[in-house]
Amino acid sequence: MTGDAGTRRALVLQHLESEGPGTIGDHLAAAGVSLTVVELDEGEPIPPELDEFDLMVVMGGPMDVWQEAQHPWLAEEKAAIRHWVRDLGRPFVGVCLGHQLLADALGGEVGPMTKPEFGLMEIELTEAAPADPAFGRLPLRFRGLQWHGAQVRTPPPEGVVLASNEHCAIQALRVGRWAWGVQFHLEVSEDTVSRWSLVPEYRATMESLGHGDAGWLGAEVRHHLPTMRRHTDTLLASMLTAIQYERVGRNGALR
Repeated sequence: MTGDAGTRRALVLQHLESEGPGTIGDHLAAAGVSLTVVELDEGEPIPPELDEFDLMVVMGGPMDVWQEAQHPWLAEEKAAIRHWVRDLGRPFVGVCLGHQLLADALGGEVGPMTKPEFGLMEIELTEAAPADPAFGRLPLRFRGLQWHGAQVRTPPPEGVVLASNEHCAIQALRVGRWAWGVQFHLEVSEDTVSRWSLVPEYRATMESLGHGDAGWLGAEVRHHLPTMRRHTDTLLASMLTAIQYERVGRNGALR
């Protein structure tokens, strides 16, 4: 992969066609970041030259981090995340499954929840968040879309917990200097809920909690979407700044 040395490049690892980068991709594209999307569940390979990218974004999916027998590519993905964060030290953002993969790949513990978390939930920043270069710009309490039955139980070494709620103690974390994971969904758009309610695994979660359809949740998300998008933009703007700082350290000057 070649191109202008000044072009910022993001590698997006995707696990389900309907769970793409969404508004994360919109924000990055508007900021002039070139996206390379790899659909792992369709057999697309992770590029061998990770060094050519500036940011890694890992999305959600219906599989779990421990299901390597069913999804062998998970092992390769964890190795790529580990190399990216530990060896290359590049900016990273993981969402839902991507958040859990970050923790698992770097020595944390991920496991099933007693009860899935589903809906638009309140999230609260921890005492460590105000000092964080990304989460320090968010309000102390905010809403986020949740749709998951697994959680990060223990953060990896060097992991700092940045957000929590009563259902899931680790809603967000940072590992090292600029690798962030968020359990809630940053990428939400107007049709996210309607699309996900058609995914068999996600529909099963919804029905296990007594919901026959997700129309009510779609309406609630649309109502709160402007505020949620502002929070996504705030976090991503900070992460793009991290790319620039990382480039300074890598090259001695901004490209």
